[in-house]
Amino acid sequence: MRRRAVPAALTTAVLLLAAGCSSGDGDGEGAAGWNERATPGRTASSAPSTPAEQAPPAKGSVEVTRTVATGLDSPWGLAPLPDGDLLVSSRDEGTITRVDTATGKKTELGEVPGVSPAGEGGLLGIALSPDYAADRTVYAYYTSASDNRIVRMLYDTGKPSGEQLGAPDTVFRGIPKGFVHNGGRIAFGPDKLLYVGTGESGDTGLSQDEESLGGKILRLTPEGEPAPGNPSSGSPVYSYGHRNVQGLAWDARRRLFAAEFGQDTWDELNAITPGGNYGWPEAEGESDDDAFRDPVAQWSTDEASPSGITYAGGSVWMAGLRGERLWRVPLDGTEEAAEPRSFLRGEYGRLRTVVAAGDGKLWLVTSNTDGRGDPEREDDRILELEVR
Repeated sequence: MRRRAVPAALTTAVLLLAAGCSSGDGDGEGAAGWNERATPGRTASSAPSTPAEQAPPAKGSVEVTRTVATGLDSPWGLAPLPDGDLLVSSRDEGTITRVDTATGKKTELGEVPGVSPAGEGGLLGIALSPDYAADRTVYAYYTSASDNRIVRMLYDTGKPSGEQLGAPDTVFRGIPKGFVHNGGRIAFGPDKLLYVGTGESGDTGLSQDEESLGGKILRLTPEGEPAPGNPSSGSPVYSYGHRNVQGLAWDARRRLFAAEFGQDTWDELNAITPGGNYGWPEAEGESDDDAFRDPVAQWSTDEASPSGITYAGGSVWMAGLRGERLWRVPLDGTEEAAEPRSFLRGEYGRLRTVVAAGDGKLWLVTSNTDGRGDPEREDDRILELEVR
C-alpha cells in the first residue's frame, strides 16, 4: 500500500479516463484503454544517463534517502543541471521548473508556448544541449495543436522567475500526435546527437512504415537534421517497429537501450541496433520471426508500463507507471545477467522518470497527478535513492 501521512487527495481525472476508454482507437489495453494505464482499483534527455563509472556496482537494493521536492503538477521530463539542481517539465501546465536539490525550492523558468496538453500529450521530455555550459540551451519535446515537435530555448538565469525561457526555436516537427502514444523522451547520446522516442499515436500501421516518424527512435543533429550515419541516408529514423517509446539510456560502452509499452501482454526493454525492427504491431514481446529484434527483458503489462530508464552500476533502472515500482535489470552486455528485481512496489504510486545522479544515487519522479494516479497531499515528488 501507498505510504499515507494524510488522507489521499481526491482526483477529478475520472472524466479524463472515461474519455480515454472511449477513444475508439482499437487499443485494447486492459480495462483502462490507456497506453500508460491507470492502476486497477485507482482513479484514473532527459539528460544523458550518468556513466556507470560514476556509481558503484549495484548490490541489489535501493533506499529512499530523502524527498527532494513535493507539490509538482504532472511532472514528466527531468534534466540535471551542472550545479546539481534539476529542471523538471510539467506535462499539463507546459512549464519548466528549476528544483534546488539542497532545499527543495521550486523556481519556474517559464511556460513553453504552443503546448496543447490532452490525454498523454503535452510538455514531455527535456534535455540539456551537449554544449550547455557554453550555450545555455534547453531542448523540449511537446504536443502542439497539430503534431509533436522539438524546440530549443535559451535559459537566461539573469531574468526574473517566469521569464527565463527564451523564444522557442523549432528544430524538428511532424511527429504524429494522438490522444495516446505520443512517445516523448529525448536525450543526447554519447555521440552528442539527439535521440527521440516516438509513439504511433494509436495508428499501429505507422510503426512498420519507415517513411513515418511514428513508432520510431529518431537520431538527429542538434539542429534537427537527420544524423550522419543513420541507417537510411537523409532519414531521421534510427530504429522502427516500436509502439510507444518513453525510455532511452546508454550503458558504459555506448550501447543504447529503450523501454517500450506493450498493449495487453508484454512491456519491453530493448537493446537498440541501427535499422532494427522491433516488431510492433506484428509482434509484442519475444517472437519466432527472425525479422524482429527480441527484447532484453519483458514484463506483463500490469507489472511495468515502463516510462523513463537510466543506466547505473551495471544495470538498467526502469520506472513503472501501472506497475508502481522501480525495476532493476542487471546486464551482461546486451543480455540479462540476472533476473530483474523490483523495488518500492506501491509505496509511492506511479513512477515516471528515473535518472542516475552519480555517487551511487538515483533521482526518481512520481506521476500521480497525471490523471491516472491516486495523488496524496505532497504529490508529485522527486525522490533521492541510494543504491546499496
